[in-house]
Amino acid sequence: MVIPVVVAVLALIAGLAANTYLRPRLLAEDDDSGMAVKDLVGPLLTLTVLLLAFVLVTAYGSYGKAEVAARGEARALDQLVETAEYADGKQRAAIQSDAACYARAVRVQEWPAMADGNGNGNGSKAPSVWSTDMRQNFRPLEGEPAFGMLVSADTKRSEERSERLTQATASIPSAIFWFLLAVLAVTVVSLGICLLRKHNRGQLIALSLITVLLTATLCIIRDVDRPFGGIVDVQPTAVSDVEKQATRDLRTHDKNAELPCDAAGNRVTQQTKG
Repeated sequence: MVIPVVVAVLALIAGLAANTYLRPRLLAEDDDSGMAVKDLVGPLLTLTVLLLAFVLVTAYGSYGKAEVAARGEARALDQLVETAEYADGKQRAAIQSDAACYARAVRVQEWPAMADGNGNGNGSKAPSVWSTDMRQNFRPLEGEPAFGMLVSADTKRSEERSERLTQATASIPSAIFWFLLAVLAVTVVSLGICLLRKHNRGQLIALSLITVLLTATLCIIRDVDRPFGGIVDVQPTAVSDVEKQATRDLRTHDKNAELPCDAAGNRVTQQTKG
């Protein structure tokens, strides 16, 4: 977000400089004449605002989908943990352990990997280790009522994770962002040239406010377009809650049960397969 601010400031300075040194050569008119404050909101400014508004809506749509996918994944994982209660003790413990470690790997490793918005949809490999383990632990339950529910919940979890990883990638191409930045700079410079050269305090204030608002909008677009990083981001709260719930359910049956993963979600023990 530093780049839009720097460009906007430089454009404002360039516009004011052009107003002082270039305008007298371009316009043969008295220094006291010029555009009124209301005239600053012309076709160019309207075009800029419309472009920024359209791109902001697009970026926010991607942000909303990312948040929905993250919550959907957590709900599916929670359903899987609860359904595991219908399995026998050995399989229940294995599935709930895998679910807790999966949630931990997502929270600790995959979330930071999605922060820059430049991912290719692969995310971290750590959660896949545990999702594979979960599916292997489903096999001994084939033919039992819990099997279908577990497979259904795991399928939903996989779909939501794929959607989350897809939305982690910036939806606004870099070319469009740089185009918007160029439009913003041209708009600010053009408005700066059109200012009155004398008695222009009101226009200077108006131009400064316009520059701040346009720059803030572009910064918000840049931030929202990276839903898992930045100031306005999707937090791993839901998946963290599932991690705690899975661990709690596991230790309800065995107080001394230990997860087969470390604090980052990496495997530390070899889990026994059923």
